[in-house]
Amino acid sequence: MSWSNVATLAGSVVLFIGFISVAVLVMTYAERKALARIQQRIGPMRTGPFGILQPIADALKLLSKEDLLPGRSDKVSFWLAPMVVFVPAFMLWVTVPFTRDLVIRNLELGAFYFIAVSGVSVTGLLMAGWASFNKYAMLGAARSAAQLISYELPLIVSVISVVMIAGTTDLTGIVLAQTGTWFIVLQPVAFTLFLLAGLAEVGRTPFDIPVAESELMGGPLIEYSGIRWSMFFFAEYANTLAIAVLATLLFLGGWRGPAPSSGWTEDLVHALWMLVKVVGVTFVIFWIRASIPRLRIDQLMALAWKLLLPLAFANIVLTGLYLFYDWPDWVIVVLSLAVLAASAALYYHRRRSQVLRPRTTRVRVEQGRIVGREQTA
Repeated sequence: MSWSNVATLAGSVVLFIGFISVAVLVMTYAERKALARIQQRIGPMRTGPFGILQPIADALKLLSKEDLLPGRSDKVSFWLAPMVVFVPAFMLWVTVPFTRDLVIRNLELGAFYFIAVSGVSVTGLLMAGWASFNKYAMLGAARSAAQLISYELPLIVSVISVVMIAGTTDLTGIVLAQTGTWFIVLQPVAFTLFLLAGLAEVGRTPFDIPVAESELMGGPLIEYSGIRWSMFFFAEYANTLAIAVLATLLFLGGWRGPAPSSGWTEDLVHALWMLVKVVGVTFVIFWIRASIPRLRIDQLMALAWKLLLPLAFANIVLTGLYLFYDWPDWVIVVLSLAVLAASAALYYHRRRSQVLRPRTTRVRVEQGRIVGREQTA
């Protein structure tokens, strides 16, 4: 490889990292303003006009904070853990097509590459918890691993159902397969599963149990500060944006709009449609954070194993029947909506029965003194 090619590659990498960094800064500002509006506040207003410089101020604050290192920590693992989480946040974007021609590398297994790379972050969180030599950090890392592994399964199965209909794992091919009808219409169950499991994968509210400050003092990141903590924070927002982009590609037709375009404006129109859809999905993610409280760890795990995973397999069976018997599109739409409504009603009934179920306390007394208490439902 010549020096000119190396320089071109290095410039492309720097440009790409800069683009993602700017996107994350804009996303943090947009989230704070959106949450403020939903909760009847004004959000950041003092740093720059309308507070637009607040993300830059936060970044400078994190970069200037003291970088502490626990005395009894495993220093090599402690230093490598942020990189193991940070690097996959950029590797995800290698195969993401923003338009038909605007993509770094179009892979035939693009959908599975995306899922495989996103699962690497659990290794970094485990390294962070173990290397910190802190019991709370280790407990938060164990919760992170349990959550990510649990929600990885419904995420993968929901993508498989889309791949079955599109007949390809190429992200560009999946977008082109949505010529007449977007897959969110044919696969509402898969879209719901993908969005919920994706939020759990990146640790967003209401699935932010691993870093629940009110319970675990910051989870696996308790001993991190300064630039190393900011790398975890950056990776979370980059992965959240990646989930919104992938949801747009798989279920919302990607860059395809309601009217075809041609000529020199084609790429510009496609990029604008892609941007509009990604912003819409991102706002839904913000809306969920503002509206739903954090789940308990038992509720979080029960949701994954008792509801989302069986629902994902039921959707796979339904999709297979749709393809094998060549049903009309409206049949799978009606059946999918019925399955989704029945699952939501069942989950709501179970949660309501658990809340309203009376609880009594039995006291066991021996020789005039209380020796034990037992709660029964």
